[in-house]
Amino acid sequence: MNWRMLRIVLLSVFVFTLIGIPYSQGADRGKKINPRICSATGESVAELSFGKKLVRRLWNDIKARNMEAIEKWITPGFQSIHQDGARDREAEIKLISGLDLGEYTLSNFKVTQVGPVIIATYFVSVEETIAGKRLSKKPAARLSAFLKTESSWKWIAHANLKALK
Repeated sequence: MNWRMLRIVLLSVFVFTLIGIPYSQGADRGKKINPRICSATGESVAELSFGKKLVRRLWNDIKARNMEAIEKWITPGFQSIHQDGARDREAEIKLISGLDLGEYTLSNFKVTQVGPVIIATYFVSVEETIAGKRLSKKPAARLSAFLKTESSWKWIAHANLKALK
């Protein structure tokens, strides 16, 4: 992945985070923040646990090709970046519907929350076919961002840092 694409991903996450700050300032007043912090990462235990849960649910839906659930997950302004370029909501749905995932393992989570946005970085070890190319099972970094709405959590951004061969 080149630096330009990485900057786009990081800028997108930063913008989504900033969008969430005004919403969180009123929404969290009067609520106590969980003081339990993961010593190694600085994340709250609740953030880490819930962020992992969102990512695992997303991957379960992708593996099962549960397109109805995936279409509900993805927001209209969704963006993703892959080695072969950026995708909007429709292009990501098309990509996911054609994925052929083998067994996968999720690991090395880092989860943060700012207001209504959860950002999860993690590694995935999976055999998958993207754009007709079979990729190795070597672990690769991913980033997924989720936005809390009035009705549910929505998937707003994704970065797949696995290089195509």
